[in-house]
Amino acid sequence: MSLANLNMPFHASSPVMQGAIPMPAVTAPSQVRAARSTAPRNAEVEFLELDFTPIDLSRALETVLERPASAPFKYIVTPNVDHVVRLLRRRSDLWPAYRDAWMTLCDSRILARLAHGDGRELPVVTGSDLTLQLFEQGIAPEDSVAILGGTEATVAKIVERFGLRDVRHYNPPMGFIRDPRETARAVRFVVDAKARYSFLAVGSPQQEIVARGVAKARGAQGIGFCIGASLEFLSGEQERAPAMIQQMSLEWFFRLCSNPQRMWRRYLIEGPQIFRIHQAWRRRGPSMLPALPAENARTPLHG
Repeated sequence: MSLANLNMPFHASSPVMQGAIPMPAVTAPSQVRAARSTAPRNAEVEFLELDFTPIDLSRALETVLERPASAPFKYIVTPNVDHVVRLLRRRSDLWPAYRDAWMTLCDSRILARLAHGDGRELPVVTGSDLTLQLFEQGIAPEDSVAILGGTEATVAKIVERFGLRDVRHYNPPMGFIRDPRETARAVRFVVDAKARYSFLAVGSPQQEIVARGVAKARGAQGIGFCIGASLEFLSGEQERAPAMIQQMSLEWFFRLCSNPQRMWRRYLIEGPQIFRIHQAWRRRGPSMLPALPAENARTPLHG
Protein backbone atom coordinates (compact mmCIF):
# COMPACT_ATOMS: atom_id res chain seq x y z
CA MET A 1 0.00 0.00 0.00
CA SER A 2 1.95 3.00 -1.21
CA LEU A 3 0.98 6.24 0.52
CA ALA A 4 2.93 8.27 -2.00
CA ASN A 5 0.53 7.66 -4.87
CA LEU A 6 -2.92 8.23 -3.36
CA ASN A 7 -4.19 10.30 -6.28
CA MET A 8 -3.06 8.14 -9.19
CA PRO A 9 -5.73 7.42 -11.83
CA PHE A 10 -7.51 4.11 -12.01
CA HIS A 11 -8.61 1.83 -14.85
CA ALA A 12 -12.24 0.92 -15.48
CA SER A 13 -13.39 -2.47 -14.22
CA SER A 14 -14.18 -5.46 -16.41
CA PRO A 15 -17.73 -6.62 -17.23
CA VAL A 16 -19.63 -8.58 -14.60
CA MET A 17 -18.53 -12.19 -14.42
CA GLN A 18 -20.98 -14.99 -15.12
CA GLY A 19 -20.49 -18.17 -13.09
CA ALA A 20 -17.86 -19.04 -10.55
CA ILE A 21 -15.13 -16.70 -9.34
CA PRO A 22 -11.99 -17.35 -11.39
CA MET A 23 -8.79 -18.57 -9.76
CA PRO A 24 -5.97 -16.02 -10.03
CA ALA A 25 -2.61 -16.80 -11.50
CA VAL A 26 0.29 -17.55 -9.16
CA THR A 27 3.67 -15.86 -9.39
CA ALA A 28 6.93 -17.21 -8.02
CA PRO A 29 7.83 -15.99 -4.49
CA SER A 30 11.06 -14.47 -5.81
CA GLN A 31 9.05 -12.20 -8.10
CA VAL A 32 6.88 -11.13 -5.19
CA ARG A 33 9.92 -10.26 -3.07
CA ALA A 34 11.32 -8.22 -5.95
CA ALA A 35 8.04 -6.35 -6.35
CA ARG A 36 7.88 -5.60 -2.64
CA SER A 37 11.43 -4.27 -2.62
CA THR A 38 10.41 -1.46 -4.98
CA ALA A 39 7.67 -0.17 -2.66
CA PRO A 40 8.35 3.16 -0.90
CA ARG A 41 9.93 2.68 2.49
CA ASN A 42 7.92 3.48 5.62
CA ALA A 43 4.70 3.22 3.62
CA GLU A 44 3.47 0.58 6.05
CA VAL A 45 4.14 -0.40 9.63
CA GLU A 46 4.79 -4.08 10.06
CA PHE A 47 3.68 -5.44 13.41
CA LEU A 48 2.83 -9.01 14.41
CA GLU A 49 3.15 -10.06 10.75
CA LEU A 50 0.49 -7.56 9.62
CA ASP A 51 1.28 -4.55 7.43
CA PHE A 52 -0.69 -1.70 8.97
CA THR A 53 -1.57 1.47 7.09
CA PRO A 54 -0.16 4.32 9.21
CA ILE A 55 -2.84 6.96 8.65
CA ASP A 56 -5.27 8.53 11.10
CA LEU A 57 -9.05 8.64 10.92
CA SER A 58 -9.28 11.91 9.00
CA ARG A 59 -6.78 10.77 6.36
CA ALA A 60 -8.47 7.40 6.01
CA LEU A 61 -11.83 9.11 5.50
CA GLU A 62 -10.34 11.53 2.98
CA THR A 63 -8.73 8.69 1.03
CA VAL A 64 -11.99 6.75 0.90
CA LEU A 65 -14.00 9.74 -0.30
CA GLU A 66 -11.44 10.62 -2.99
CA ARG A 67 -11.77 7.22 -4.63
CA PRO A 68 -14.14 7.24 -7.65
CA ALA A 69 -17.37 5.29 -7.23
CA SER A 70 -16.68 3.20 -10.35
CA ALA A 71 -13.14 2.19 -9.37
CA PRO A 72 -12.46 -1.55 -9.06
CA PHE A 73 -13.41 -3.04 -5.72
CA LYS A 74 -11.00 -2.70 -2.81
CA TYR A 75 -11.63 -3.39 0.84
CA ILE A 76 -10.54 -2.26 4.28
CA VAL A 77 -9.84 -4.49 7.27
CA THR A 78 -9.57 -3.31 10.85
CA PRO A 79 -7.80 -6.04 12.85
CA ASN A 80 -7.97 -6.04 16.63
CA VAL A 81 -6.54 -8.40 19.24
CA ASP A 82 -9.13 -11.06 18.43
CA HIS A 83 -8.14 -11.04 14.75
CA VAL A 84 -4.40 -11.28 15.46
CA VAL A 85 -4.78 -14.15 17.93
CA ARG A 86 -6.93 -16.03 15.42
CA LEU A 87 -4.42 -15.48 12.61
CA LEU A 88 -1.35 -16.47 14.58
CA ARG A 89 -2.83 -19.26 16.68
CA ARG A 90 -5.57 -21.02 14.72
CA ARG A 91 -6.36 -19.74 11.23
CA SER A 92 -3.25 -19.19 9.16
CA ASP A 93 -5.43 -19.86 6.11
CA LEU A 94 -6.90 -16.37 6.57
CA TRP A 95 -3.68 -14.50 5.83
CA PRO A 96 -4.53 -13.86 2.15
CA ALA A 97 -7.74 -12.06 3.14
CA TYR A 98 -5.70 -9.60 5.20
CA ARG A 99 -2.74 -9.31 2.85
CA ASP A 100 -5.04 -8.44 -0.06
CA ALA A 101 -6.72 -5.57 1.78
CA TRP A 102 -6.43 -2.04 0.42
CA MET A 103 -5.96 -0.66 3.93
CA THR A 104 -5.22 -2.39 7.22
CA LEU A 105 -6.22 -0.07 10.04
CA CYS A 106 -5.46 -0.78 13.69
CA ASP A 107 -8.69 -1.30 15.63
CA SER A 108 -7.07 -1.86 19.01
CA ARG A 109 -5.45 0.47 21.49
CA ILE A 110 -3.83 -2.55 23.10
CA LEU A 111 -2.11 -3.41 19.82
CA ALA A 112 -1.11 0.23 19.42
CA ARG A 113 0.43 0.29 22.92
CA LEU A 114 2.36 -2.92 22.29
CA ALA A 115 3.62 -1.54 18.99
CA HIS A 116 4.63 1.74 20.65
CA GLY A 117 6.78 -0.23 23.08
CA ASP A 118 8.59 -1.64 20.05
CA GLY A 119 9.14 1.79 18.52
CA ARG A 120 6.30 1.45 16.02
CA GLU A 121 3.49 3.99 15.85
CA LEU A 122 0.07 2.62 14.90
CA PRO A 123 -2.69 5.23 14.65
CA VAL A 124 -5.90 3.74 16.05
CA VAL A 125 -8.73 3.85 13.52
CA THR A 126 -11.54 1.61 14.68
CA GLY A 127 -14.05 0.20 12.24
CA SER A 128 -16.83 1.75 14.32
CA ASP A 129 -15.27 5.23 14.18
CA LEU A 130 -14.63 5.02 10.45
CA THR A 131 -18.19 3.81 9.82
CA LEU A 132 -19.69 6.60 11.91
CA GLN A 133 -17.62 9.28 10.18
CA LEU A 134 -18.54 7.91 6.78
CA PHE A 135 -22.26 8.01 7.47
CA GLU A 136 -22.11 11.40 9.17
CA GLN A 137 -19.68 13.22 6.87
CA GLY A 138 -19.07 11.20 3.73
CA ILE A 139 -22.07 9.32 2.39
CA ALA A 140 -24.57 11.48 0.53
CA PRO A 141 -28.26 10.50 0.48
CA GLU A 142 -28.03 9.54 -3.19
CA ASP A 143 -24.87 7.43 -2.83
CA SER A 144 -25.34 3.71 -3.44
CA VAL A 145 -24.84 1.58 -0.34
CA ALA A 146 -24.84 -2.21 0.05
CA ILE A 147 -25.14 -3.87 3.45
CA LEU A 148 -24.31 -7.53 3.96
CA GLY A 149 -25.56 -8.75 7.32
CA GLY A 150 -27.69 -7.15 9.98
CA THR A 151 -31.44 -7.31 10.40
CA GLU A 152 -34.01 -5.43 8.36
CA ALA A 153 -34.79 -3.40 11.49
CA THR A 154 -31.16 -2.36 11.87
CA VAL A 155 -30.91 -1.28 8.24
CA ALA A 156 -34.24 0.58 8.42
CA LYS A 157 -33.01 2.61 11.40
CA ILE A 158 -29.81 3.56 9.60
CA VAL A 159 -31.68 4.51 6.43
CA GLU A 160 -34.01 6.72 8.42
CA ARG A 161 -31.28 8.30 10.52
CA PHE A 162 -29.12 9.31 7.57
CA GLY A 163 -31.79 9.83 4.91
CA LEU A 164 -30.34 7.26 2.52
CA ARG A 165 -32.20 6.64 -0.74
CA ASP A 166 -30.20 3.89 -2.48
CA VAL A 167 -29.58 0.98 -0.12
CA ARG A 168 -29.46 -2.73 -0.91
CA HIS A 169 -29.48 -5.27 1.89
CA TYR A 170 -28.92 -8.99 2.16
CA ASN A 171 -28.59 -10.96 5.40
CA PRO A 172 -27.09 -14.41 4.72
CA PRO A 173 -28.17 -17.36 6.90
CA MET A 174 -26.30 -18.27 10.06
CA GLY A 175 -23.23 -20.34 9.32
CA PHE A 176 -23.29 -19.37 5.63
CA ILE A 177 -19.51 -19.34 5.39
CA ARG A 178 -19.45 -23.16 5.75
CA ASP A 179 -21.63 -23.56 2.66
CA PRO A 180 -19.81 -22.72 -0.60
CA ARG A 181 -23.09 -21.90 -2.34
CA GLU A 182 -24.19 -19.49 0.38
CA THR A 183 -20.75 -17.91 0.46
CA ALA A 184 -20.88 -17.44 -3.33
CA ARG A 185 -24.34 -15.91 -2.96
CA ALA A 186 -23.02 -13.38 -0.44
CA VAL A 187 -20.13 -12.52 -2.75
CA ARG A 188 -22.49 -12.20 -5.72
CA PHE A 189 -24.77 -9.84 -3.79
CA VAL A 190 -21.92 -7.38 -3.25
CA VAL A 191 -20.64 -7.74 -6.82
CA ASP A 192 -24.07 -7.20 -8.38
CA ALA A 193 -24.96 -4.30 -6.09
CA LYS A 194 -22.12 -2.21 -7.60
CA ALA A 195 -22.44 0.11 -4.64
CA ARG A 196 -19.99 2.86 -3.94
CA TYR A 197 -19.85 1.74 -0.29
CA SER A 198 -20.36 -1.87 0.79
CA PHE A 199 -20.56 -2.64 4.49
CA LEU A 200 -19.80 -6.25 5.39
CA ALA A 201 -21.29 -6.81 8.83
CA VAL A 202 -21.27 -10.60 9.18
CA GLY A 203 -18.51 -10.91 11.76
CA SER A 204 -14.89 -11.90 11.45
CA PRO A 205 -13.49 -13.85 9.65
CA GLN A 206 -16.61 -14.25 7.49
CA GLN A 207 -16.56 -10.64 6.31
CA GLU A 208 -12.89 -10.72 5.34
CA ILE A 209 -13.39 -13.95 3.40
CA VAL A 210 -16.33 -12.45 1.51
CA ALA A 211 -14.44 -9.22 0.86
CA ARG A 212 -11.56 -11.09 -0.74
CA GLY A 213 -14.00 -13.10 -2.83
CA VAL A 214 -15.58 -9.90 -4.11
CA ALA A 215 -12.17 -8.42 -4.90
CA LYS A 216 -11.34 -11.48 -7.00
CA ALA A 217 -14.58 -11.30 -8.98
CA ARG A 218 -14.72 -9.43 -12.26
CA GLY A 219 -16.98 -6.42 -12.36
CA ALA A 220 -16.90 -5.62 -8.65
CA GLN A 221 -16.53 -1.95 -7.81
CA GLY A 222 -16.54 0.46 -4.90
CA ILE A 223 -15.06 0.02 -1.43
CA GLY A 224 -15.83 -2.71 1.08
CA PHE A 225 -15.65 -2.16 4.83
CA CYS A 226 -15.27 -5.14 7.17
CA ILE A 227 -17.00 -3.63 10.18
CA GLY A 228 -18.42 -6.30 12.49
CA ALA A 229 -21.04 -4.83 14.85
CA SER A 230 -20.53 -1.19 13.80
CA LEU A 231 -23.99 -0.88 12.25
CA GLU A 232 -25.59 -1.88 15.55
CA PHE A 233 -23.82 1.04 17.20
CA LEU A 234 -25.23 3.35 14.52
CA SER A 235 -28.75 2.00 14.97
CA GLY A 236 -28.58 2.27 18.75
CA GLU A 237 -29.00 -1.47 19.32
CA GLN A 238 -25.60 -1.67 20.99
CA GLU A 239 -23.84 0.93 23.10
CA ARG A 240 -20.17 1.76 22.68
CA ALA A 241 -17.93 2.33 25.66
CA PRO A 242 -17.62 5.97 26.80
CA ALA A 243 -14.68 7.84 25.28
CA MET A 244 -12.74 7.81 28.55
CA ILE A 245 -13.04 4.03 28.79
CA GLN A 246 -11.84 3.71 25.19
CA GLN A 247 -8.82 5.96 25.84
CA MET A 248 -7.88 3.79 28.84
CA SER A 249 -7.83 0.72 26.55
CA LEU A 250 -10.70 -0.79 28.52
CA GLU A 251 -13.37 -0.99 25.83
CA TRP A 252 -12.96 -4.76 25.96
CA PHE A 253 -13.98 -4.71 29.64
CA PHE A 254 -17.04 -2.60 28.85
CA ARG A 255 -18.14 -5.07 26.18
CA LEU A 256 -17.45 -8.01 28.49
CA CYS A 257 -19.69 -6.50 31.17
CA SER A 258 -22.36 -5.68 28.58
CA ASN A 259 -22.56 -9.24 27.25
CA PRO A 260 -20.59 -11.65 29.48
CA GLN A 261 -22.17 -14.85 28.13
CA ARG A 262 -21.06 -14.06 24.60
CA MET A 263 -17.78 -12.27 25.29
CA TRP A 264 -16.20 -14.08 28.23
CA ARG A 265 -14.16 -16.52 26.19
CA ARG A 266 -12.94 -13.89 23.72
CA TYR A 267 -11.72 -11.49 26.40
CA LEU A 268 -10.71 -13.78 29.27
CA ILE A 269 -9.31 -16.85 27.46
CA GLU A 270 -8.33 -15.96 23.91
CA GLY A 271 -7.49 -12.25 24.15
CA PRO A 272 -4.69 -12.54 26.74
CA GLN A 273 -2.78 -14.80 24.34
CA ILE A 274 -1.74 -11.62 22.53
CA PHE A 275 0.97 -10.99 25.11
CA ARG A 276 2.63 -14.38 24.52
CA ILE A 277 2.27 -13.88 20.77
CA HIS A 278 3.93 -10.48 21.07
CA GLN A 279 6.80 -11.84 23.15
CA ALA A 280 7.40 -14.68 20.69
CA TRP A 281 7.29 -12.27 17.76
CA ARG A 282 9.87 -10.01 19.42
CA ARG A 283 12.20 -12.94 20.08
CA ARG A 284 12.20 -14.29 16.55
CA GLY A 285 12.00 -10.93 14.80
CA PRO A 286 9.51 -9.64 12.19
CA SER A 287 8.93 -10.88 8.66
CA MET A 288 9.11 -14.57 9.48
CA LEU A 289 6.14 -15.55 7.34
CA PRO A 290 7.03 -17.14 3.97
CA ALA A 291 6.73 -14.98 0.90
CA LEU A 292 3.22 -14.97 -0.51
CA PRO A 293 2.28 -15.48 -4.17
CA ALA A 294 1.51 -12.41 -6.26
CA GLU A 295 -2.23 -12.82 -5.79
CA ASN A 296 -1.69 -11.99 -2.10
CA ALA A 297 0.72 -9.10 -2.56
CA ARG A 298 -0.33 -5.70 -1.34
CA THR A 299 -1.92 -3.27 -3.78
CA PRO A 300 -1.22 0.48 -3.59
CA LEU A 301 -3.89 2.77 -2.16
CA HIS A 302 -4.40 4.51 -5.49
CA GLY A 303 -5.37 1.33 -7.33
